Amino acid sequence: MTRMTRMLTTRPRLLAACALLLAATQAVQAADIIQVNQLGFLPGARKLALVPATAADRFQVKDAGGKVVFEGPLGKAATWNASGQAVRVADLSALRAGGTYRIAVAGLQESTPFPIAPDAYRLLDAGAIRAYTHNRAGIALDARVAGAWARPAGHPDDQVRVHASAASVTRPAGTVIASPKGWYDAGDYNKYVVNSGISTYTLLAAYEHFPAWFDGLAVNLPESGNGLPDLVNETLWNLDWMATMQDPEDGGVYHKLTNLSFDGMVMPDKATAPRYVVQKTTAAALDFAATLAAASRVLARFDAQAPGRSQRWLAQAESAWRWALAHPAVRYRQPADVRTGEYGDDKLDDEFAWAAAELLAATGKAAYRNPAQASGDARKTEPDWGDVRALGWITLAGQQGRLPDEAAAARSRIVAAADTLLARWQASPYRLAMADKDFTWGSNAVVLNQGMMLVQAYRITGKRDYLDAAQSALDYTLGRNPLGVSYVTGFGTRSAMHPHHRPSVADGVAAPVPGWLVGGPNPGQQDAKDCKAAYGAKQPALSWLDDACSYASNEVAINWNAPLVYVAAALQVLER
Repeated sequence: MTRMTRMLTTRPRLLAACALLLAATQAVQAADIIQVNQLGFLPGARKLALVPATAADRFQVKDAGGKVVFEGPLGKAATWNASGQAVRVADLSALRAGGTYRIAVAGLQESTPFPIAPDAYRLLDAGAIRAYTHNRAGIALDARVAGAWARPAGHPDDQVRVHASAASVTRPAGTVIASPKGWYDAGDYNKYVVNSGISTYTLLAAYEHFPAWFDGLAVNLPESGNGLPDLVNETLWNLDWMATMQDPEDGGVYHKLTNLSFDGMVMPDKATAPRYVVQKTTAAALDFAATLAAASRVLARFDAQAPGRSQRWLAQAESAWRWALAHPAVRYRQPADVRTGEYGDDKLDDEFAWAAAELLAATGKAAYRNPAQASGDARKTEPDWGDVRALGWITLAGQQGRLPDEAAAARSRIVAAADTLLARWQASPYRLAMADKDFTWGSNAVVLNQGMMLVQAYRITGKRDYLDAAQSALDYTLGRNPLGVSYVTGFGTRSAMHPHHRPSVADGVAAPVPGWLVGGPNPGQQDAKDCKAAYGAKQPALSWLDDACSYASNEVAINWNAPLVYVAAALQVLER
């Protein structure tokens, strides 16, 4: 049994004991909490904590024995609009010695304990990857792999029907196809190509940028020990599924594989409703093309284990691109009898640019050069499933040798986006790049995708401030936030306990499946009408409900975990 497995097996008892503490913490006003990254820091990291506005002018750091080992001045008080909270910054960056510490300020309760250690995020990164394993379709997870969260297989998806919206001459409605493997998208049991695209790409980029880290990161997967890095093994589970979502006759790609309606809060093996592939769309074809092209390039080094795989992926990617060129505006429209997630996207220029960038990097063909460069104005400084343009920039930025002009343009765009984020970070009372508008559905993924873009700028320029700002993004999700909670299940002194995640609700284990980043504060509160529990506040950064009913603030999703995997790895590698 590995160290990771032992930790995950014993964690239910630890987290069950912390449940009452978390509930009490949420009832405490933000003004009463010293906020710090509960998983701690690497020795050389920028180490910032936030202290409620107080008359005290200094802070102390105490070791596990209560001895004061560091002290310093508190920054000036300033109010963060997103929470309405006045805070002061405590900078303990000069403290580099390994150990476990607490922050103390006169008149306030001491902070939660946090470590300084050279492997501060190793277990976090492995746990965030393992979350995908727990969400695999079509595989039983035994106790050796899943610990307390072992479960039978669900959704083999070897008898999937073609929905009327997806029918073609060669595959009429009702045709049965096989589309096994893949990850359940979020708290539900459906699989979506569009969201799989950004999720899978981000994991591929993490491996491409930090291969040595992931080569040595043991995650304890069913395939561990087969000669492939565990991150690659996990990513292949979803790539194998994605490859089945293309109609081989015309190259079009089905938008999703789904039930007609969402399953109840049951375990995967108890969810037995018929499954369908639904409608081919331009967005699905382009996200598919981009992801498989990226995979063909990044994972080509592993072709010895599967001869011809990269070439097949690239051929499928180019076929999907040709379909998209012939059908440039086929947007997803929910059929009347389908009531599951949509991932609808009415603006497709960013998908065309991303797919072209990946195909250009994979093939070098001139035909992809112009569309890859048609960047337009990015609508966001960071990517999300509905705006994937920046993913193409990340890929092209690394192609200086083969595509120097495109690489230079991409690097310029990345640095410009990161400069916007950096200016926000520097001006923020919270030392966070998030704007008020960023508190939306999946706000925790927004902050980590911002962190991923800041990492790109650091990799390009070596400017330390970018890495410091990325550190703050991770700090926020792990406890340096107004609620003083780690938004990653199973990690931190106080962590999310009741995610909107069917296995976590139905498995009978007190603790949730670990390693999942929950969505985070969302002032839209779109689920308020469906929840018996009430949100505790309306302010954007406080609008979070740790209840399984809260799909708007407490669901999990594969695209939200991906930047967590990336940023945790980046900080581990780049801080060394």
